[in-house]
Amino acid sequence: MASLINGFPSDGVVTVNRVILKPEFSVEDLEERVATLCENVKTYHSDTGFVGGFVLLNSGNVSNEGSTIGQAVASPLKDKEALIVTFWRSLEEHEQSHRSKTFQPLFAKALELCENGNEEIAYDMLWSGKAYSAEEAALARAAKAQYASAA
Repeated sequence: MASLINGFPSDGVVTVNRVILKPEFSVEDLEERVATLCENVKTYHSDTGFVGGFVLLNSGNVSNEGSTIGQAVASPLKDKEALIVTFWRSLEEHEQSHRSKTFQPLFAKALELCENGNEEIAYDMLWSGKAYSAEEAALARAAKAQYASAA
């Protein structure tokens, strides 16, 4: 398995928080509170299990080629829905971070933004990888062309 986040172990845990902003909060509010929370995790938990993470904001775009639930024009949650994705060595180390005295007050402030409460799901990584270089892609296509009929 190729590494999406450098240093992420193959048996690590990925957690995903889905945030739907309350109407009275803005994307800037979300960015500020999540940045403060993430800085805390990096500062106090980089040596106790935290490997990395990222935050995604719903852009409003819908892939009609990749969606099977109709041909939506735009997501109604544009600029209202975010995913906070973190990578940990283990679930126990993640859970320990949430019990931290420095984390809890910042977490409570972030939860004030959430219309949907909070449910953080932990996932086991099955696969991750990066795109081929142009040369690797050409070699992969050539191999497919040569050996595809053998299967």
